[in-house]
Amino acid sequence: MLDTELMLGWVAGLAKARQDVGPVEHPWGLRVETPRKRERARHVLLDPREELVRAAAEAAQRVPYTWIKAFVDPRPALAWAGEGWEIGGPEIMMTAPLRPAEVRVPAGYELSTDVVDGVVHVRVRTGAGEYAADGWTAVVGRVAVVDRVATDEAHRRRGLGSTVMRVLGNAALEQGAETAVLGATVEGQALYASLGWSAHANLTGLVYKG
Repeated sequence: MLDTELMLGWVAGLAKARQDVGPVEHPWGLRVETPRKRERARHVLLDPREELVRAAAEAAQRVPYTWIKAFVDPRPALAWAGEGWEIGGPEIMMTAPLRPAEVRVPAGYELSTDVVDGVVHVRVRTGAGEYAADGWTAVVGRVAVVDRVATDEAHRRRGLGSTVMRVLGNAALEQGAETAVLGATVEGQALYASLGWSAHANLTGLVYKG
């Protein structure tokens, strides 16, 4: 499980990277407004006790696609949340110390970096301008949150994901971050582990479908 500083950094940094509103403190945890079709709000629990899972579920007020995120066993958490909730995709919380990294862009590709309101967006395109890979990072204090690193299926296994990660790490260092954190999918865990990231805990997601 992450320590409190890293967890708070992850919640705030993810909201910053995605231009969400929050987090706002509640007795049960933190709420982030996420105005997207399949995520209306994100309730993050720093303490996974049963009564807090129940309270976070009640605070959703039956709004579809409200999510609860907590370091808790999904089956009892689903029972605590009650009717209308489902288990969403699991995430693996991972961290890495930030160090300067050499960046080599594979032949045939071009890399660009944009910074808007402190959020770094790295893109990789082909010479013809076709999308190949990208990713974001946002820094909160000493914590950098890496988010939405993806490679187009036609361009995988060419080192583009690793390139994006190294550029994001260097950019976070320039903003004063010391540690990076992310929520990895099961499929993405191998890439991050190969770059020196360590897994800490499984983060359960519950989503209200009504």
